[in-house]
Amino acid sequence: MIHPILRPLAVAAVLAGCASLPSEPRPDAAFVVLGAEGAPIARAVTTAATCPAITIDGRTATMAVRAPHGPIPLRGKDHSASHHADAVSTPVLSCETPLPAGVKQVSVAGQPLPLPAAEPTRIVVIGDTGCRLKGKEFQDCNDPRAYPFARVAASAAAWKPDLVVHVGDFHYREDPCPADRPGCAGSPYGYGWDAWNADFFAPARTLLAAAPWVIARGNHESCARGGQGWWRFLDTHAYDPAANCDDPATDERADYADPYAVPLGGGAQLIVFDSANTNWRGFKPGDPAIARYTDTWRKIAGLARRQRYNIAVDHHPLYAYGASRDARTGAVTLFGGDAGLTQVFGALDPRLLPATIDVLLSGHVHLWEQTSFTSDHPTQFVAGFAGTAEDIVPLPKTPPAGQPPAPGAVLEAMSSWIDGFGFMTMERTGPEAWRVIVHDRDGKERNTCTVEGRRSRCAVPQV
Repeated sequence: MIHPILRPLAVAAVLAGCASLPSEPRPDAAFVVLGAEGAPIARAVTTAATCPAITIDGRTATMAVRAPHGPIPLRGKDHSASHHADAVSTPVLSCETPLPAGVKQVSVAGQPLPLPAAEPTRIVVIGDTGCRLKGKEFQDCNDPRAYPFARVAASAAAWKPDLVVHVGDFHYREDPCPADRPGCAGSPYGYGWDAWNADFFAPARTLLAAAPWVIARGNHESCARGGQGWWRFLDTHAYDPAANCDDPATDERADYADPYAVPLGGGAQLIVFDSANTNWRGFKPGDPAIARYTDTWRKIAGLARRQRYNIAVDHHPLYAYGASRDARTGAVTLFGGDAGLTQVFGALDPRLLPATIDVLLSGHVHLWEQTSFTSDHPTQFVAGFAGTAEDIVPLPKTPPAGQPPAPGAVLEAMSSWIDGFGFMTMERTGPEAWRVIVHDRDGKERNTCTVEGRRSRCAVPQV
């Protein structure tokens, strides 16, 4: 028995001992993604050998393994867009737990996770977020002015969204930084965890903590590029060790995934579809991708019949412009939507997407853009301006007559912002109405738009 005089000292000693006990280390990343029907999934990525604990409404359990602990294996020089045998891939473990409906509180290793709103009305849209290290194009990843994704993510988080939509291309650090480029010196590269963490998870930390995410797969996440990390960390479909981009022999399966819907309430939904393996030149006869994307279109059409108002989400624009400049002559050439998808979808419907799709959110082109039509085509927004080195060839205020961005499309309104980093927000103002704001990296408003049904109009044609 402890003497009453000594009792406070004993209590203090016990408390000191408890304080010295090691707490469970937090994972390198913890976040929530929304899958089919908007089902929330808690994810964690950790370099530890075991999955962390998850606490759901006061009950604690260990998260399930999604992809086992280990380095992401090299695919080989004949099967990878950028093969570097010396690229570092720290062993990593991917974990997940589906969250039950009506959950009130969730934390992973003591870190609270955001939960989905029943009817999200404030949506952040970002895309093309990684730092480009490839071929002859090298971005200064160490310079927050040249690579501002962390700042963009923090500003978007401060807007307090209910939902974040990423329109694809997360991973860009494919080749080593040249010795004469101090702006990217020391950057990890290749397709392992180190490059993925530097390119996405570390700079996105504040925004991952702010709201659940809906994510589309970009061409940078195809199997020949960052697909192994895509399947381990981000894709909301079940993980298949036999079709996870590790083995090039299974790429025909692993490069495609079924579309799915995320309800927004009030008769509206997002429809997310995978366009990672399309071909901007178009497909040759007999290409297996034709059958795959035909199946994608039919499944999109089936999903779109379920709600009155449909916003499609993919990586490749169908109804927008890009521009390129001839290095020798300086001549500017406009190009329209993705040729591969236009070819396959156009064979099923001249409008490309089913008639029940009202808006398309995409990335791929490194700018912000809006197009709206008097013809029966969806409004298109392109939000590929959140971090990757920008496209700097300007778009015209009014494109030349006879050059629509999609077959048969009659342009009514167009707006763009070239060479400016930022994010887009959508705030719902009615059953089929949205207020869209284009923000710069610091959150300042640079343009505003209204969406009514499938038509949109912006305050200024060019920022």
